[in-house]
Amino acid sequence: MRSYPSRHRAAAGLAVPAAALLLLLGAACPAVAADGDADRDFTIEDPRITESSGLAASRLHPGVYWTHNDSDDGPYVFAVDSRTGKTVATITMRGVGEPRDVEGISIGPDGDIYVGDIGDNLDGTWSHVWIYRFPEPKALRDATVTATQYDVKYADGARNAEALMVHPKTGRVYIASKNEDGGGLYEGPAELTTGAPNIFRRVGEVPWVTDGAFSPDGGSLVLRSYFSARVYDFADGRLGESRSVAAPFQRQAESVTYTADGSALMFGSEGAGSGVVRVEVEGRPEKEDGREPGKPSGSGGPAQGTGDGQGEDGKGSVGLGAVVVIGVGVLWFALRKKRG
Repeated sequence: MRSYPSRHRAAAGLAVPAAALLLLLGAACPAVAADGDADRDFTIEDPRITESSGLAASRLHPGVYWTHNDSDDGPYVFAVDSRTGKTVATITMRGVGEPRDVEGISIGPDGDIYVGDIGDNLDGTWSHVWIYRFPEPKALRDATVTATQYDVKYADGARNAEALMVHPKTGRVYIASKNEDGGGLYEGPAELTTGAPNIFRRVGEVPWVTDGAFSPDGGSLVLRSYFSARVYDFADGRLGESRSVAAPFQRQAESVTYTADGSALMFGSEGAGSGVVRVEVEGRPEKEDGREPGKPSGSGGPAQGTGDGQGEDGKGSVGLGAVVVIGVGVLWFALRKKRG
């Protein structure tokens, strides 16, 4: 996320005012506060985590979420307790070389954590990318683990990607590429192997994607972008019907995962002190605490977290969020016109 494709340098210039506006909004709104309950809105408090680019709900430790920084941070993965927002374990991966651009994280049916070093901000500069894999630690404490490193190539050429998803039933790994004109869903081999590249083949078309995750039963796949999210039916390795999700408006929307029980989606953002926001899964009964399925929980400001961003009068934050979205849209279309 620290460099731009050469064909997007003009966009970078126009994006500066929009980025400044988003940062201003983030500074003006309150951060999401931890309320003491697991799997609820929380703020990542660790000052080392400034570019949280992926989230994965722990299978062994209820209420704990695994995350990592973006590019150039090193071989580190952090376990964050959603009850407090504090880091409860830092894992250092050994035997993986120097990570370049870590963008995604997921947990497979075998209990292993998969880390996707799959970013490529120059859209095809690197001939291959990597996936790292290690068992989820049984104890939450700082540790160094030996990880397995897999080489990854795409059948139709190198590309940028930020979403890594491991199917919770089959264990097959999927990657969603990131492109302004729409990306692709790529399927890996039945089993990843070392010693030779693992070829990922395009099996579906997806929009601009910054992260994704499978539901615990494997029947749904959520894909998010900066301003929206969609849930797809998923069967036999292919995408089915899709529906929109009320994703929260965040400063730099980067990550998403299901809670371990599948009852909700957790949406995360980059930035120091970034918020993670819970959105109930549609089709489930309303919670005892009054949370409506398909809606953000609404405990934080729009930059850090709430989806509708409504204040007590139901207007103020919505209007501010709309202004930001419209401003970004104007800059975007101005760029497209300039290109034309």
